[in-house]
Amino acid sequence: MPTETYRVKGMHCASCASIIEKTFEKIPGVHSAEVNYGTEKVKLNFDKTQTNPKDLSKKIEPLGYSLNLEHDHMRMDHGDIKGLQMKVISAIPMAIISIFLMVSGVMIPYLLPIMATYVLLILGKPYLLGVYRFLRYGKANMDTLIGIGTSVAFVYSLFVKPIYFDITIIVITFIALGKYLEARSKIKTGDAIEKLLNLQAKTALVIRSGKEVEISVNEVVHGDQIVVKPGAKIPVDGIITEGSSYIDESMVTGEPMPAQKKIGDSVVSGTINTSGSFTFKATKVGSETLLAQIIKMVEDAQGSRAPIQALADKISSVFVPIVLVIAFLTLGVWFFLGYGSMGLVSFVGVLVIACPCTLGLATPTAIIVGVGKGAKEGILIKDAATLEKLHKVDTVIVDKTGTITIGKPTLVDINLSPEFISILASLEKKSEHPIAHAVVNYAEEKLARRSLGKGGNIVLKDVSNFESIQGKGLKGFIDNTEYFAGNVKLISDLGISFDASKIEEFTAQGKTPVILATKEKVLGFVMVADEIKPESKQAVADLHKLGIKVVMLTGDDEKAARHMASLVGIDDVVAHVLPQDKLAKIKELQSQGRMVAMAGDGVNDAPALAQADVGIAMGTGTDVAIESAGITLLGGDISKLVKAIRLSKITMRGIKQNLFWAFIYNIVGIPLAAGVFYPIFGWLLNPIFAGLAMAFSSVSVVGNSLRLKTMKI
Repeated sequence: MPTETYRVKGMHCASCASIIEKTFEKIPGVHSAEVNYGTEKVKLNFDKTQTNPKDLSKKIEPLGYSLNLEHDHMRMDHGDIKGLQMKVISAIPMAIISIFLMVSGVMIPYLLPIMATYVLLILGKPYLLGVYRFLRYGKANMDTLIGIGTSVAFVYSLFVKPIYFDITIIVITFIALGKYLEARSKIKTGDAIEKLLNLQAKTALVIRSGKEVEISVNEVVHGDQIVVKPGAKIPVDGIITEGSSYIDESMVTGEPMPAQKKIGDSVVSGTINTSGSFTFKATKVGSETLLAQIIKMVEDAQGSRAPIQALADKISSVFVPIVLVIAFLTLGVWFFLGYGSMGLVSFVGVLVIACPCTLGLATPTAIIVGVGKGAKEGILIKDAATLEKLHKVDTVIVDKTGTITIGKPTLVDINLSPEFISILASLEKKSEHPIAHAVVNYAEEKLARRSLGKGGNIVLKDVSNFESIQGKGLKGFIDNTEYFAGNVKLISDLGISFDASKIEEFTAQGKTPVILATKEKVLGFVMVADEIKPESKQAVADLHKLGIKVVMLTGDDEKAARHMASLVGIDDVVAHVLPQDKLAKIKELQSQGRMVAMAGDGVNDAPALAQADVGIAMGTGTDVAIESAGITLLGGDISKLVKAIRLSKITMRGIKQNLFWAFIYNIVGIPLAAGVFYPIFGWLLNPIFAGLAMAFSSVSVVGNSLRLKTMKI
């Protein structure tokens, strides 16, 4: 049964999240509900034959909440923030006047009651509604606490003694100001989603009935021929059918240099055409595109819960009822001791300073920022639990092909003439073998530059009577001369003398020889190998600095694998392994108590990625939705693995700091407001300062999370 996500309007604290969850879970047909106060969203798993989103929204509307059924990406409407801003601006002058009158002792008849009435009824309306809903439905949240405290101070001042009007004015203004700053800060925590959304093209230039027509990107369908002009964003994913260009794909690959694209090459939505015009065929549209997948992965991860959040969630769910009990006990004890006025001040102070918001925001805000920061670096994190586990990893297992190496054969150890390369590439161009592609790609690259570095030019020549020799190589005529290209077995069958010792050193390193010969003699050879990625050696060194052991599992020959491992500094090598063998090795390490991350290409490594504590897929282009991996590294850059681990460490450090201060704030603040320290030290917290502390406690937690944005990973 699919899970759907909706934004929740009306949430003001972590207790709201608990109330909404419990309400939904009691509704027939709802299997699970997970509300995240940090993102202001709910994940609902429900049976559509028994209920629907509109009915679900109606169930929580009496409690002051509602579902935004438009699936929008924003956590809070800018209009909501603007309205709150205007109310706060109108109340701040009144709070300043109240502070002046309180400090100076000046009394102006009717001024404070009038200002207090305005602030309570206008700015304090949500808090009064919180009291009403508590009395009507028995559901209490942070608004309930503030509403009870400030309205009690107001009523006491109005009918008994006019001494606490300033408390009502200043406390509500401070708390509303804090809510406004918190709302603005929360939007900043999730600006990664906004930036990703801004990458999307709004329109596409499609060919319809032989003419170019501009349409909304939402109207593009599979098979549409789309024209892309210089400087334009590519609207959907597809394959070039006409023209060529250089495309800025930095959002996918992280590479700052534009990539050359020609007919047959794939293009990705959100990337930018930097030069020529071209036409491409739409193959993926709407939610199928790479950019849409990235946005969904980031949204899902930001909205998920980390295991470390569980304790804070449990406390938040019972926090408000406990605070109400403490507040009324405080009032009763002080009245019993004969200090009624002090009891009222303490009662209001306890209600005002108590803040489940700090507990509710501590984990999700850090997760939102951490996941967003990862997305900007090309690190896609599946969920918060993965991000949390990653900081504990002490062993990283890497696949060789596509992880440590580029993942495709390339020409290496070349020291031959342009004429030699011309002949070899001309022959290999007729073949579909991956090794042939390596030779031809090298030649075409040099051809594009028009130089081999020795002053000569490569020229691809016509080949006649071409023939592929199964398992050995190929042959063909160039300029009336018959040439052969292949392995040692082919040369041996031709009866040509060849000293194999010349290539033994190379083959021991896992390289494959391609020998060019005529019927009479060997003309020379080149070596083909899957080259090590430029960043692999530094990445392994950086993992070692983090105290992490690196193990390479590969199906290759052990001698070649160990040579490869020695070049990049890998600690241990297990060769000749099949996918199931990789799985067994991970289980073996886990049985030794090690926390294992596995980095692979996400295809043949799927079982191992799923078994590892953290599976890391090397996403090398358009295929990033790899279900078996918890983290996908766009562009297949292994150095991003190091960044991902560092990101996990700084995010978890931020969460622990947030939780520490949230617990300390409430552990110290509530007893201080209740007057527990008054008999010993003479300390009693004025509700005005309690309101100020409460207002900025949440802001400080969000601010600490935002600080993660500035940290280098």
